[in-house]
Amino acid sequence: MHIADGVLGTPVLMAGIAMTLAGTVLGLRKLDDDKIPFAAVLSACFFVASLIHVPLGPSSVHLIFNGLIGLILGWLAFPVMLIALVLQAIFFGFGGVVVLGVNCLNIALPAVMVGALLRPLRHRIPERILGFLAGSGAVLLTGIMVSLSLYLSGEAFSSTARVVFWGNLPLSVLEGVISGFIIVLISKVKPEVLNGVQSNA
Repeated sequence: MHIADGVLGTPVLMAGIAMTLAGTVLGLRKLDDDKIPFAAVLSACFFVASLIHVPLGPSSVHLIFNGLIGLILGWLAFPVMLIALVLQAIFFGFGGVVVLGVNCLNIALPAVMVGALLRPLRHRIPERILGFLAGSGAVLLTGIMVSLSLYLSGEAFSSTARVVFWGNLPLSVLEGVISGFIIVLISKVKPEVLNGVQSNA
């Protein structure tokens, strides 16, 4: 999901920066003391999971758990993702500094969208299905946004955009299955995490 520096057009970069700043401000406004531990843990999960990535043209494919993060933290997904992406760019050279806004937007916005859509269904569908829908849906949306970012930066990236989109389809299924197991586990060992998701919108 990381797009490298020097690939995207200036309008795409500027739009990504502006929207990520807006999302981060909204997220920080919802940051209460009781959410800090969950935010820290989920940021670390995203950081570690996305270190294991497979390069795919100017982007990459890897687990991100953004659906899980969006479901539990809502708008806090933006600062959570941004912190992890900054550390990855600085210490490991994943993605880049200039493209941070776009990379964060492509991962965090689907998290927020999926979380807002599925949060009202928390008590209506089984936890495993909830986790699968969150995980697979967010990754699918992220794949679409990464592809769109590349496509909007020039026709030279149109074929790469298609490859990135199709490359994320099997990943969306895998992440959905893993997220389903994680939600079931959380519901058994620490159900208060899920019981409080209604307040994170």
